[in-house]
Amino acid sequence: MPASSSWSWWVVSDLDGTLMDHRYDWQPARETIGWLQDRGIPLIPCTSKTAEEVRLFRAEAGLHDPYIVENGGAVHGESMDGQPWTLALGVPAADLRPVLLELEHRLGTSLPAIDGLSGMEARALLGLEGEALRLACCRSWSLPFVPPPQDERARLSELAQSLGVAVVQGNRMGHLLGAGVSKGRALRALQDHLQPPRAKVLALGDSPNDLPLLNAADVSVVVPGPAGPHPVFAEALDSGRFLLAEAPHATGWALAVRSVIAA
Repeated sequence: MPASSSWSWWVVSDLDGTLMDHRYDWQPARETIGWLQDRGIPLIPCTSKTAEEVRLFRAEAGLHDPYIVENGGAVHGESMDGQPWTLALGVPAADLRPVLLELEHRLGTSLPAIDGLSGMEARALLGLEGEALRLACCRSWSLPFVPPPQDERARLSELAQSLGVAVVQGNRMGHLLGAGVSKGRALRALQDHLQPPRAKVLALGDSPNDLPLLNAADVSVVVPGPAGPHPVFAEALDSGRFLLAEAPHATGWALAVRSVIAA
């Protein structure tokens, strides 16, 4: 979509697997992040990560824009005078924990929550340990868990819906959320809150939990992994509704952002 002098842009991006690779490296995108900042274009993280994790990333990347956390569970930002604000959109994590136990019981399969993993399990599954793991466990609006085998996931989603909650799938973890919570809904809440004049949204994502975000954007880019894009995006890519980045992770992210914004 061509840019226009009468329009501004928001870049709203997933982090893990999109702007970052699976070792959490985002350095190939650093120059493009600076390029956006020089042009006054906000980069809004929209991620399954916690607020604490995103604050650390924002500090490293020099960002000051709003951010969406826990798959749309909350939106955070700062007012012009530096005062923080939060839009709480999800169900408190404490209320989700007994629901996860009930889902385990009904499915007959263990669904270990992120904070129940051993150090060895967390390193193997998430590549996290120490302080990084502690920040990932600081959940307020979602509860990540080890998902069941692929053939049981549709049943799990049905059971979650019957209990008035939702399950979405990320790259490595399932995520238990309040019903209706999504990255797309959070984007709309942020737009309503800030009411930007004539702003188009460029959204980038890589996994099924990014679908609501990509569907809510003006221009949507799927960032592939080394083996290609996730199959969930096949129809949208084939139809041209979504664009495909030319390379995996941060390298592809940077190429796509520059291509769309500079068009």
